[in-house]
Amino acid sequence: MSALLVPPSRVPQPRNPGVALRTITAETYRAFLASPAGAALGAGFLQCPSWADVKEGWRAQLLGWGPDPEAGDLTGVALVLLRQFPGTRKYFAYLPEGPVADWNDPDVDDWLGPLLEHLRRAGAFAVRIGPSPAYRRWDAALLKPLTGPGRRLGDVLASEVDPLGTAVAERLRARGWRRCGGDGTGGNGTGGGGTGGDGDAQPRHVFQVPLAGRTQEDLWSGLNQEWRRNVRRARKEGVEVVVGSAAELPEFYRLLGITERRDGFRLGRSLAYYERQYAVLNAEEPGRMKLYLARHRGEILAAHTMITVGRRAWYQTGASADHRREVRPSNALQWRMLLDAHALGADVYDMRGVPSTLDPEERTYGLLRWKLGTGGQVVETLGEWERALGGSANHALHRAFQAYLNRR
Repeated sequence: MSALLVPPSRVPQPRNPGVALRTITAETYRAFLASPAGAALGAGFLQCPSWADVKEGWRAQLLGWGPDPEAGDLTGVALVLLRQFPGTRKYFAYLPEGPVADWNDPDVDDWLGPLLEHLRRAGAFAVRIGPSPAYRRWDAALLKPLTGPGRRLGDVLASEVDPLGTAVAERLRARGWRRCGGDGTGGNGTGGGGTGGDGDAQPRHVFQVPLAGRTQEDLWSGLNQEWRRNVRRARKEGVEVVVGSAAELPEFYRLLGITERRDGFRLGRSLAYYERQYAVLNAEEPGRMKLYLARHRGEILAAHTMITVGRRAWYQTGASADHRREVRPSNALQWRMLLDAHALGADVYDMRGVPSTLDPEERTYGLLRWKLGTGGQVVETLGEWERALGGSANHALHRAFQAYLNRR
């Protein structure tokens, strides 16, 4: 993955002279994420330097800001992916689930302004970000009895509204940002990874199981009766769950194709994509991405991937066969993955995207129903936000780029 570099002397300085923004090395970036200050910001795997090597067709920059970025004295970082607009020398800048920043900081302009100006000077005509604060949460116990024809998450009063998420949304709107897809409920989920909805590239609604301060017994009692029954059934039937290797990725991919056809979605990724992802994430940190396999009578019936960064773990993508589903291999896999995430010290097990529908007649509702059984929470993130980087030409390019993406 090539990088666009802007000489540090050309990067505008923020109003606060104690904050500078620079391009930084992958080593400096990773060291910050591993530090107490960086770990506290809870970076996701999409903001790790290795993710730049997963994405083909994008150029990458690693940026950091703080008192002395080159020396590793940082307060925030960002992986920026840049895609060239065909026929121009201009770029669309994308920070998937980033930047990694302290969104509690009331002086957000001290780093956000220089970040945008840096990207404009690097040739970006527009930028999309994914702020980390949550917006609303719904407990599984709240949602289960409130399903019905035509019902959606937005029709149900949330268990919790995050004041920080509300404040960040207001700050972004005041600075000319637009929430992708507007402020509807958004966020359709597919498979384990899910897809964005209403204009989001990443899922707006995710499902999370809190792990901090809980015992294995707490996790077991948090499962609903159906889940506990299915895990017991898998154990009784002799389903074996193991951690696989890159050698089993072709079988995972074969099962993923079966799952896509059965459940009516299409991720559009190749086997090479998953092989590259597995290789580069584990090169960055051994064990960062794991492939879990459920075997029954010597046959792999299901395969799920899990990614860990710091004190967070994600169930990214799941696949399963059409036959012998009665032995419940996917339930067995998820229970093992939950226990492993807990043993690793993760605070949260993130099951990624879920749909916003509460209508049992809609096909995608089955995914939400399955994840609700773990007893966690549906979390509406702030979603993704975009803005053009000033000037009529950039605004025109932004509109043209959106039309180009819609045609693809």
